[in-house]
This record gives sequence, structure tokens and C-alpha cells, in this order.
Amino acid sequence: MSAAGGRRVVLWRHGQTSWNLERRFQGSTDIELTEAGVAQARRAARLLASLEPDAIVASDLRRAAATAAELAAITDLQITYDAGLRETYAGEWQGLTHEEIVSRYGEQYAAWKRGEPVRRGGGELETEVADRAAPVVLAHLEKLPDHGTLVVVSHGGTIRTTIGRLLGLESHHWESLGGLSNCCWSVLGEGARGWRLLEHNAGTLPEPVLGDDD
Repeated sequence: MSAAGGRRVVLWRHGQTSWNLERRFQGSTDIELTEAGVAQARRAARLLASLEPDAIVASDLRRAAATAAELAAITDLQITYDAGLRETYAGEWQGLTHEEIVSRYGEQYAAWKRGEPVRRGGGELETEVADRAAPVVLAHLEKLPDHGTLVVVSHGGTIRTTIGRLLGLESHHWESLGGLSNCCWSVLGEGARGWRLLEHNAGTLPEPVLGDDD
């Protein structure tokens, strides 16, 4: 990160919810953290605080806001909330388990997994999620000092699409980035030719990826 600017963005997925455990698609549904999710956020916050972040921006959904609050409490930073960082709205899929989605919307699910542009449950396209989320991240990055660090607290699907957009990947390749486990994060650094992926699904202990797009 020797390039001028040298900024970093940490994209941090929220902690565990009961719907994650049930493999139930949350989307934009406002679900709270479990006690385990709060503990995950508290532990991860201690690690992320060591990066000495300059700013925190978060989705306004409760699971992301509560996760961000743990980092704010130990860094004394104010959180900026932005609805543009919410998870993908997935219409009729929201509230359904993975098995129910595959059973009821099998063709739609398969097309999405192939990388085709699909309005899951009649909701947003992944490119539309990136259209609203990536500009929020970029706007906050512009406010950072050189070599500053921004922490973005959001959701699995939104983080993946935002990373894909910032890296300049074509949308059908975004799935190849893989999912984020609860309360794990990815780090992008500013290089001479734009943003590059420095870490993905980072955390000191491996956790299963539960309900990635939520």
C-alpha cells in the first residue's frame, strides 16, 4: 500500500442471528443478534480496534447496528448509519429456509447460482445492491486521511457485491469471492491500480458460513 492515499476498508459482517442458525433468508428483514452474536461482535471488535479505524459506517438494520456498537464502544468513534448498506431485498424468499427456497424456487435458485441476473423472490438484482452500497463506501472513503481505515458493518450479500464492484469484477464472477462467516471481515487496500483484496473472510477462528446473503 505504498500508493498515494493508501487507504483501507474493512467490510465486516454482522454477528449471528437466530435466522442464521435456522438457515432462514433474512434479506432486509430486521432481525436481532443472538447472545452468541453479541459475543462474536465483542470479540471481533477487540481485534478490529487494533487496526485503529478512523471511521465506522453501518447498515441501519439492528443486527449490523448492534455489531458496530461493540467497535464504537472501544474506539470512541461515532457510527454513521446508512440504509444503502442493508442486505439484498429478496421479496418472497425472505423468511424462508434454504430448503424451502430450493423446493419452491428451484429454477430461480439454480439460475442465481450460475451467475445469471436474478431477482430472487422478486427483489433486487445483485448489481442493484452494488449500485446503492458501493457509493456509500466510496463516499466515506473520500473523507479519510491518507492511510486511513474505514470499517463498514454490513451483510454477507451486500459485502460480496460491494467487493466485486470495488475490484472491478464482472457481476457473474462475484459469487467466486465466497461467503463471509458471521462477524468475519474482508480488507481492501488502495493500490497503484485501484482497490485490491488483502484479506477475505478473516478472523482468528474459522466459523461456518451460515445464511451468507443476510
